[in-house]
Amino acid sequence: MLRKKSALVGLAVVFYFLESLATAQRPGGDGAEMVSIPAGEFLMGSEDSDASADEKPRRRVYLDAYQIDKYEVTNALYKRFTDATGRAAPSYWNDSKFNGSNQPVVGVDWNDATAYCQWAGKRLPTEAEWEKSARGTDGRKYPWGEQWDVSRANSNESKIGKTVAVGSYPGGVSPYGVHDMAGNVWEWVTDWYDATYYQRAPSRNPKGPDSGPGRVLRGGSWLLAPWTLRSSGRSAYFPSDRDFTIGFRCSR
Repeated sequence: MLRKKSALVGLAVVFYFLESLATAQRPGGDGAEMVSIPAGEFLMGSEDSDASADEKPRRRVYLDAYQIDKYEVTNALYKRFTDATGRAAPSYWNDSKFNGSNQPVVGVDWNDATAYCQWAGKRLPTEAEWEKSARGTDGRKYPWGEQWDVSRANSNESKIGKTVAVGSYPGGVSPYGVHDMAGNVWEWVTDWYDATYYQRAPSRNPKGPDSGPGRVLRGGSWLLAPWTLRSSGRSAYFPSDRDFTIGFRCSR
């Protein structure tokens, strides 16, 4: 009996060890730290008075577990990618306002961002994955809560006039520990944009429509007002657009 009990305890230890390995925060192929987001439901969208029509209706969405980069992809990481692949340097590469090694890379279009994520063994997050990572499960307006706080994000109210090094606003971290989900740079996600998509989107692992006028951007930027930095806020650009307000992070 004692031998059987010891064997069961041993199996429990093995299973615990294997589960810990499965949920550990491992870096991607680019070495960037990633955060594990557990499977489950969250509140997506908004019914607030300052929400746009394309954020409605607010609904419960279930996502399988995934991982997302803790920080936006930096110039230092992107340089490793261009050195390894020969891909052209992004716009603003030589602009001293935006080319610090720990500032987020900007001037990359959707195709550049997709190629980088593939090189790193990852992918762009879906719009739903991005939003859950930013706001957690309770539908909060900003990563840190309901009220705007200029000290928690790089927006036009910061009056810095450019991007800042990733992780510069630890007070603005999301419930999962993901940084800069409000402000600094807009972030490409994988979804095509459709203003009415939420009205018919599936409630489990939505991937976005099959086509659209552009690809979705999330999070707002250093150039914009606080209301655009809400976790449910949406925008879109053409996939070939490059701008000094747009960057990205990867998922898997």
